[in-house]
Amino acid sequence: MTSAQGPGRAGIVDAHHHLWVRAQHPQPWIDPVTMAAIDADFEPADLAPLARAAGVTATVVVQSIASAVETVDLLTVAADDPLVRGVVGWVDLTADDVPERLDLLRAGPGGDRLVGIRHLVQSEPDPAYLDRPDVRRGIAAVGAAGLVYDVLVRQHQLPMAARLARDLPEVSFVLDHLGKPALGRPEFAEWRRDLRAFAASPNTTAKLSGLVTEVPLPHWTPADLRPAVEDAVDAFGPDRLMYGSDWPVCLLASSYQRWVDTLAELLDGLDAADQASVWGDTARRVYRLAAS
Repeated sequence: MTSAQGPGRAGIVDAHHHLWVRAQHPQPWIDPVTMAAIDADFEPADLAPLARAAGVTATVVVQSIASAVETVDLLTVAADDPLVRGVVGWVDLTADDVPERLDLLRAGPGGDRLVGIRHLVQSEPDPAYLDRPDVRRGIAAVGAAGLVYDVLVRQHQLPMAARLARDLPEVSFVLDHLGKPALGRPEFAEWRRDLRAFAASPNTTAKLSGLVTEVPLPHWTPADLRPAVEDAVDAFGPDRLMYGSDWPVCLLASSYQRWVDTLAELLDGLDAADQASVWGDTARRVYRLAAS
């Protein structure tokens, strides 16, 4: 059975991947020694055959650096590539004119594909970044514009993300990579508690993505990831979860296809309707993805 033939997998949406050409947009976070597998350029032509083989018919590309110029270029890619149905971009959330900056992004090529905004909170030196009034004003503007806010945090920042989601109920929040759980470590119990606090707000959803690079083992198995996936299904329910590849970052620990096959194995106990939610329906609903 191929990925596209499994239950609920008629038209998979990859809700989280990246694209970059380093000469245009340098990626300073890539260590060329420890991250050699992704110290390269990754363009739509590289993704297309992998997506096709996995049964993916639509994707959401996500920003990887704090650059509005990168977002403009990703929107241009989306305008020309029917596979890319959505773009999660970047704006300076602390700016006084966030609504105008969003309007400017939407006015350019591919502007109708802008579906969300993300900031690399995991790398912020300010431990209270998401509690700041200026940042919250910017995120509220994102929500008022009808866009999703993607939350990229590390496990210890999950309580701050939960406060944010609770205090801004009018904004739709998507948690990337399940908040980076401490798989196989004692801190996993704290992650489980904090994930449930985030999920308690009904305006939240989460991505089953980025887990293979959180396992502290060189040779992981599906069993190593099962606790996080099962806790996420229990906390959010399938209709508030979405599949994401985190390609090409996933290449540090997996191939594109291996993560698809692993998640299929981990979701095997769900019925077809619930699997359809995770594999595509949740992403289409939350990001309001265009049909084509």
